[in-house]
Amino acid sequence: MRKPFIAANWKMYKTTGETKDFITNFLPAVKAVDNVDIVLAPPFISLSLAGDLLKGSNVMLSAQDLYFEAEGAYTGEVSAKMILDVGCKWVIVGHSERRQYFNESDDFLNKKTKAAKAAGLGVIFCIGESLDERNSGKMFDIIKREVEGGLKDVDTDNLVVAYEPIWAIGTGVTATPDQAQEAHAFVRDRLRDMYGAKADDIRILYGGSVKPDNVTEIMSKPDVDGALVGGASLKPDSFEKIVKFG
Repeated sequence: MRKPFIAANWKMYKTTGETKDFITNFLPAVKAVDNVDIVLAPPFISLSLAGDLLKGSNVMLSAQDLYFEAEGAYTGEVSAKMILDVGCKWVIVGHSERRQYFNESDDFLNKKTKAAKAAGLGVIFCIGESLDERNSGKMFDIIKREVEGGLKDVDTDNLVVAYEPIWAIGTGVTATPDQAQEAHAFVRDRLRDMYGAKADDIRILYGGSVKPDNVTEIMSKPDVDGALVGGASLKPDSFEKIVKFG
């Protein structure tokens, strides 16, 4: 059985003070949860504070991104060593917003993934198609390319894949449970092509307008192992309900 994995991606929201308020309220509400891996991904400026607040708890810390070089003259970038230093166990790589707004290619994301894994970080690797790609019948081609290109020569230890249809991110439109399962099953098959039986241990998350009122139905599907949550993770009570799905 794959243990459910629920991660909050706060994107460019929350100051350090707001991060402290969230964690102070959230931790007591979920301290008894032991059947779900819980992850928070605040902005970079809050990682150090969040790392201190989460220490010794059942909630793990993730960064939202990293650069693949260990150090150097890369103004504005953050390395795997830096985010490990503040308590991160995970990092998100390949989110559609990074692909779309910052033109991050499969090869570039493969370098990031390898750098994270080499440093000992777990990777939440994101994939997903746009509405035009889905409507034009290219959905499976896009998913296949992103999985095979981004994860080339990457081992399966501490690897989580997040399927996020771009047309469902922040739009209020959610893939139906059957649409999510169809995509997740396809991803699982591609992972089997790459990793053999080890693919059955890789958790595949759904992301895209996940809310307390739809998470249980989405999570009921056999290849949906968790959720990468955006807007609904910004309030402690909302994210608590998602973590306690079912």
